[in-house]
Amino acid sequence: MGLIKDIYNEEFYKAFASTLTKTLPDFVSAKFIDLVLDDAFYQMEWKERVKHTTKVLHHFMPTDFAKSTQLIEKIVTQLRADGFAEQQLVFMFLPDYIATYGLADYKNSINSLVFLTQFISAEFAIRPFLLKYGNQLMADMLQMSTHQNYHVRRFASEGCRPRLPWGAAIPALKRDPSTILPILENLKTDPSEYVRRSVANNLNDITKDNPEIVIEIAKKWQGLGKETDAIIKHACRSLLKSGHPEILSFYGLDTKCLGIKNFQIEMAKIAIGNALEFSFVLKNEDKIERYIRLEYTVYYLKNNGSLAGKVFKISEKSYPAGAEVKIIRKQSFKLITTKTFYRGLHKLSIMVNGKEMAIADFELC
Repeated sequence: MGLIKDIYNEEFYKAFASTLTKTLPDFVSAKFIDLVLDDAFYQMEWKERVKHTTKVLHHFMPTDFAKSTQLIEKIVTQLRADGFAEQQLVFMFLPDYIATYGLADYKNSINSLVFLTQFISAEFAIRPFLLKYGNQLMADMLQMSTHQNYHVRRFASEGCRPRLPWGAAIPALKRDPSTILPILENLKTDPSEYVRRSVANNLNDITKDNPEIVIEIAKKWQGLGKETDAIIKHACRSLLKSGHPEILSFYGLDTKCLGIKNFQIEMAKIAIGNALEFSFVLKNEDKIERYIRLEYTVYYLKNNGSLAGKVFKISEKSYPAGAEVKIIRKQSFKLITTKTFYRGLHKLSIMVNGKEMAIADFELC
């Protein structure tokens, strides 16, 4: 599997240049290729290549931004005609063009993003506009939530997430998400699972700063339908992982008559690159069947010597009265680019319905 940055390569740019030749006046394909594949290009990471492509495209666009948005629509129409599929990550530079050069032109920019998101997801590009235009844009996004195209409806929800991963956070929406809620209300029974999942992710963002709001929504939406029940369950995942008492109670996840025994970490020392195996026995000593959420927390050693916990889900299902079930799991410490491991003492704990029931040390070496 190649690196994500390698979706930008000579083959792609030649194909894209062929489309631009049909849409941009006085476009010179060879000049475009030379500019985009300059000496610095091969040292760039993915986001840098996105921004670089945006800037090179700008060389060939009109200085009048409104005319540029018209040409971008023509480019997308031609890309479709040339056989390019929708929602290809490689075209992220198109909405980035709007975010980079259109911040002063609200109307044309938002119209263009609504058009573009039906071809390539544009939730990252809307963030600078939210920071600048705030409630004006939220009112327009409420209208987008009723759009006939499901990509635009998802854009309304995904774009206004207070803490969109890899995107700029929106401090005003973190403090007060009230303008988001009507959008989510419109979309809670959307026929598209793609849209409903975005609603859940937006609510999960809100739990980080305003958990009480999401808990009230969960109470209000519960039982409206299986799709809405799935939204609130996914929306409350961070609260469940953190063992928030009210949401555990809401889902009936108490620990009365539940416990574990024979918790074991197979090797007290493991080398980076290997997997840690552990086991325990779950006990349901109740006289009735119990629905149980099982998780474990790895307390990773940080560079400053402190520990930081990360919760991993094992299962969530019913166990019969009197059950004793042995659980065996492995936790990988394989080297990956997004995680740095530090040698030294770590901890691992077992959680039953949000409550930590056992903890043990192990050494990463």
